[in-house]
Amino acid sequence: MTQDQPTGTLRAWTDTAKHWTKHSDTIREMFSPLTDALIADAGIVQGMSVLDVAGGAGEPSLTIARKVGPDGSVMCTDAIAEMVEAAQAAALQQGVTNVEFRQCAAESLPFSDNSFDATVSRLGAMFFSDPQAASSEMLRVTKPRGTIALVVWGKSELNPFSYVVTNILDRHVEPMPVDPDAPGAFRFAEAGKLATILRDAGAVEVRDRVHKFDIAAPISPADFWQLRSRVSDSLRTKLEKLSVAEQAQIAQEVLESVKEFFPDNQMRFPAQMLIATGRKSG
Repeated sequence: MTQDQPTGTLRAWTDTAKHWTKHSDTIREMFSPLTDALIADAGIVQGMSVLDVAGGAGEPSLTIARKVGPDGSVMCTDAIAEMVEAAQAAALQQGVTNVEFRQCAAESLPFSDNSFDATVSRLGAMFFSDPQAASSEMLRVTKPRGTIALVVWGKSELNPFSYVVTNILDRHVEPMPVDPDAPGAFRFAEAGKLATILRDAGAVEVRDRVHKFDIAAPISPADFWQLRSRVSDSLRTKLEKLSVAEQAQIAQEVLESVKEFFPDNQMRFPAQMLIATGRKSG
């Protein structure tokens, strides 16, 4: 999340922060395979210094901190104060000490040139107010020949974690026109779109790839709906405008529709993400 976003968007993410914090353990498990892929594509190893942009409630920063070990370090940033506070609390609770925290926007990073061995962002770049400026800033603070690696959602129609709920809600609430370049979860779902921005910002050896994995966690369909309906600001806002009866109807339809993704009453959605990587010239 970036501080330069319009006030309404910032307010929405501030309201969302408490829900991300509440479900942080589940969200960490859901995206653990994605974090591992990000670490691998960024070439993160022991002893490195890593910047995590839009790190939210602490992931993937805390996992990366364990990866780089006591000789390495992580700087976890987010534009939302409540997210940073949640990340700090998680680090304290988990005993992770080689990570620092800073509230700042991706488009205006308060770090010196050539400060980090690698810079990453997991599911944050889609919401940058100015992706070009953010990419330039991330490259600026990365050391020469260092890596930048960004993870974004793949196409909605390939991700039932998203489309099952969206399709049901669209039957009850008329969908609004979507600007494909506005901040949103699927802003960079088209292959090559984010890679082009990295290339235009000056990155070299740029590539992107599809990463397939299962969004899995030991939660029930009812738990999934509780999480899904709270951590998404757009979904939460739409539901709040409906009557209690309409909300209950949507919930029931969701619970019926997601059954196939809950073998043994535990969540397992097939997912596709895009990982874009590049290097700073040097």
